[in-house]
Amino acid sequence: MADSGIYLYAVTSEAGEACLKLRGVLDAPVRKISRGDLAAYVSTVPLDQFGEEPLGHLLEDLDWVGGVARAHHRVVESVAEAGPTAPVRLVTVYSGEEQVRELLARRHDDFLAVLSRVAGRREWGVKAYVDPESASHAGVGGPAERETSRGQRAARPGTAYLQRRKANLRSREDLWRHAVACAERLHAALGEIAVAGRRHRPQDPQLSGRKEWMVLNGAYLVDEERSAEFAAAVMAFREAAAGAGPGTEADAGDGAGVGELGRVMGMDVSMDIELTGPWAPYSFTAVELETGGREGGAR
Repeated sequence: MADSGIYLYAVTSEAGEACLKLRGVLDAPVRKISRGDLAAYVSTVPLDQFGEEPLGHLLEDLDWVGGVARAHHRVVESVAEAGPTAPVRLVTVYSGEEQVRELLARRHDDFLAVLSRVAGRREWGVKAYVDPESASHAGVGGPAERETSRGQRAARPGTAYLQRRKANLRSREDLWRHAVACAERLHAALGEIAVAGRRHRPQDPQLSGRKEWMVLNGAYLVDEERSAEFAAAVMAFREAAAGAGPGTEADAGDGAGVGELGRVMGMDVSMDIELTGPWAPYSFTAVELETGGREGGAR
């Protein structure tokens, strides 16, 4: 029984050699497997880590997963610098080179369609965060909430406590609703510039490293010649959202202040907008690959 497998990073129609100087997962050298006009970039990995059973345990080790992810990303980005690239899902392992060649032959048209779609384009990421604690400070809500506040001051201590809990919950719900609406407007506006956009599931705080609500986790495929325009649009929304929300004072001087800019752009909740990229187009190159059964594979 083989004690090693073939780790697949990406597929491309470009047969460049630059990335072959790289080292990939577990510091293994990266090499190329070609079939016709396609090339797969791979390295050898041990099955005592990447076999089905040990891999199941190691995927629970965030440090191990992080190291694999960084190596995977480094190889993919290097390949993408050379030309259109279809990144492959993290930890895609085959049992031999011949299976990779068979994959390139069998899914040839699918890969070419993906590579054509992403040619001359890069992926940008946009995340938007809202601090849930701002609901209790910013006074989200209208006359009904203010009337509730006056009622709390006149109530008995126990009743006032329950009223405050109820009002705070209502404020947080209002904040969430407004924040989601703002995120929808941001996503729609960026979609006018991007060729395609996709909303991913919000990240767990352990992954994002932030305690705030993530109300947008978007990926956008953008023509390279419109990259500056896209980044400028995100920065404009970021500036507007940073000064949005109830109680924000407009800047002094001529023209609209930051708070007014937020209202003009429909950003009525203060949020932090984060731009990342450009990256290889991970979110727009989905070709479902099986690593068991007919596709073979190490697992």
